[in-house]
Amino acid sequence: MKDNDNWIVTRRMFLKRSGLVVAGVAAGTSACHGAKTDKKAKISFGIVTDAHFADIVGRGARKYNESIPKMKECVELMNDKKVDFLVELGDFKDQGKPVSEKKTLEYLETIEKTYAAFKGPRYHVLGNHDVDSISKKQFMARVTNTKIPKTETYYSFDAEGLHFVVLDANYDSKGVDYDHGKFNWTDSNIPPKELAWLKKDLAATSKPTILFVHQQLDVKRSTGVKNAPAVRKVLQDSKKVLAVFQGHHHAGHYSHIENIHYYTLKAMVDGTGKTNNSYAIVEVHNDNSITVNGYRKAISQKLKKA
Repeated sequence: MKDNDNWIVTRRMFLKRSGLVVAGVAAGTSACHGAKTDKKAKISFGIVTDAHFADIVGRGARKYNESIPKMKECVELMNDKKVDFLVELGDFKDQGKPVSEKKTLEYLETIEKTYAAFKGPRYHVLGNHDVDSISKKQFMARVTNTKIPKTETYYSFDAEGLHFVVLDANYDSKGVDYDHGKFNWTDSNIPPKELAWLKKDLAATSKPTILFVHQQLDVKRSTGVKNAPAVRKVLQDSKKVLAVFQGHHHAGHYSHIENIHYYTLKAMVDGTGKTNNSYAIVEVHNDNSITVNGYRKAISQKLKKA
């Protein structure tokens, strides 16, 4: 297991004079708004996570109401680069104090409208804050996952010869859905029913596969899925999974376990101003190696095929 929690140490800083600087893609670096992408990649897609949008005053590092302009910048870049699809990795919205279901739904509808400006297929991964004062059903009813039924919180789809899986780890140890804030965020799980579905889904495809999940599958800390070893075993046994893209841990993270890459994207919500944004374009190449092109604070990483 290769575990790198200090990758920010190798990050290069780029200064802006006129316009935004073009940055190379090197392992453990951060790219500005003009990162080069590989036009010959067989697929490219965008990832963004932990927008935590709410029209409220920021608390600590989290600048909730700045996530609208940050998301707008992300979507505009994804449209300009013409990525094949866009995925947000959870904690799309947040809530105010006192808690108001009505206000929370308004925050969700506002950030979804901004996200919906992307001119291509788009997808959502459920995070714990997405059900902090509403239900999964209420969340899913107000967002669009392209060609996916609104009743499905975990699902899969194919694109350009690859298989993609979205997981929902917002269940407690008894397999009960997180709902209206009724959860312990340190108790996230992939329940037996979903695990069985995942095993069946992977068995049914012959395509190289990439997973998306909010909570982490590669750590034992509180931000991790409690039954992560069982989930990883299903992924490893399939011998089809190239990488897992995650959110939840705002500082970002990377590890490599049993030939599978686990990349945790830095949070969008933390920090004020454009320079504190975070999003990335992921390119899968013909040899199934992967390049993550990080923008603003996001880390660029080359993920070689084992």
